[in-house]
Amino acid sequence: MIRGWSAESIRAAEAPALAAGEPLMLRAAAAVADAVRERLVGLDDPAVLVLVGGGNNGGDGLHAAAALADDADVTVVLTRPDVHAEGLEAARAAAVDVVELATPDEDGWRVLAEVADRADVWVDALAGIGVRGALRGVAGEAAERLTALAEQAPLRPVVVAVDLPSGVDADTGAVAGPVLPADLTVTFGGAKAGLLLPPGDRLAGELRVVPLGLEEALAVQPPLVSRLVDADVADLWPVPEADAHKYTRGVVGVVAGSDRYPGAAVLTTGAAIRTGCGMVRYLGPERAEQLVLARWPEAVPGPGRVQSWVVGPGVANDDDARRGELREAIERAVRDGVGLVVDAGALDLLPPREELAGARVVLTPHAGELATLLSGRGEDVDRAAVEHETHRWAARAAELTGATVLAKGPTTVVVAPDGETFAQADGTGWLATAGAGDVLAGVLGALLAALAEVPVARVAALAALVHGRAGRRAADGAPIAASDVVDALPATLRPLL
Repeated sequence: MIRGWSAESIRAAEAPALAAGEPLMLRAAAAVADAVRERLVGLDDPAVLVLVGGGNNGGDGLHAAAALADDADVTVVLTRPDVHAEGLEAARAAAVDVVELATPDEDGWRVLAEVADRADVWVDALAGIGVRGALRGVAGEAAERLTALAEQAPLRPVVVAVDLPSGVDADTGAVAGPVLPADLTVTFGGAKAGLLLPPGDRLAGELRVVPLGLEEALAVQPPLVSRLVDADVADLWPVPEADAHKYTRGVVGVVAGSDRYPGAAVLTTGAAIRTGCGMVRYLGPERAEQLVLARWPEAVPGPGRVQSWVVGPGVANDDDARRGELREAIERAVRDGVGLVVDAGALDLLPPREELAGARVVLTPHAGELATLLSGRGEDVDRAAVEHETHRWAARAAELTGATVLAKGPTTVVVAPDGETFAQADGTGWLATAGAGDVLAGVLGALLAALAEVPVARVAALAALVHGRAGRRAADGAPIAASDVVDALPATLRPLL
């Protein structure tokens, strides 16, 4: 599991080491230099541009530049006059070229463009975890100009960010202005929460965490966000024992699909079966039931005892009869204390928050549905705002509803009412296809049925991870349909387990 910490937690963990005289900056700079060297292997006459701002982040960049002086033609560009003094001294002592851009004119911008154009690697040390809001002044304009230059370059340079891409909020991942997207972010002490949360995580590229010996100090502080990885799947997945039977493996009730959208029933039911639950009970209109049984003869039509319910996929907001059945299923799940996945057409049918206290309920909205859910509870928010600050609005929805919220998107954000948060970025753009959310709902329903003792947010993150990986396996770089994701589930799980 990867954990993302607040800037305050990182500083608190660093404080004792710094007080003891530990050379944390030199260790950080050495890690950045090593990462750059990896990108220079095999290049003739390699060149490196190091963009330097103020504070310790700029100091990391300056010491890294000094360490790289024997490996490449290194140019440091200072975007402000008050940079880290010891770092600048080290860079000058290593005979690194230093360009001052603190008060640029057009000649200054031209020099930056020329240096950037011949550099194979750009190192972003413009701003660190102490900066809030947009990059301003020279640093902001430099990031904006270089982003445009990189997009136009015939051979795009590799961008290595120091600690985090400058302009990404360390705690929230929010972006208020220009950011130079990184191919690799070398972060120190522990991952910053903003490197796991959208949109910051999509600007960070590959993430490399350099511990610096702070593990024990961080272990006593709660992370802001976590991300499950492969090893967590093996640890958490409900693998049946030799004496298992279908009821011990979990029974899922599916109230999905309608005469208008029967395919949702097929996808949701199939995903639950392929995920490995013991049985699926399907409740729906005759046409949808026939399609479910034709594709999944293992499914059992009609009601009965279950360990979780999945309600809502494929039901329109104007389908009054079907929505009545959804409402009944929700009330039954809450009364019986079993797992409940609420998707699509059921999201506006939730009981009051106090009735969900302690219930194992997961809402699975996409950004538009989350905006509608919040607006119905008095929040002035639209889809664009949700996409810009997914974590903020998912957390608000969890607070207002008393349910765990799984906000679907390029990075899926899961927030429990108690604040436990996960951010999973395991999927592919090819998953943006009709029915993919129905598949996720089925996967999640099966896991809620089988993992009654695991915290709900962790179960939801596990479902998002496996769903995303199945999408990647099914696509393999080419278009897919949602049914391909269902079929890819066993092959996805086999190497993970």
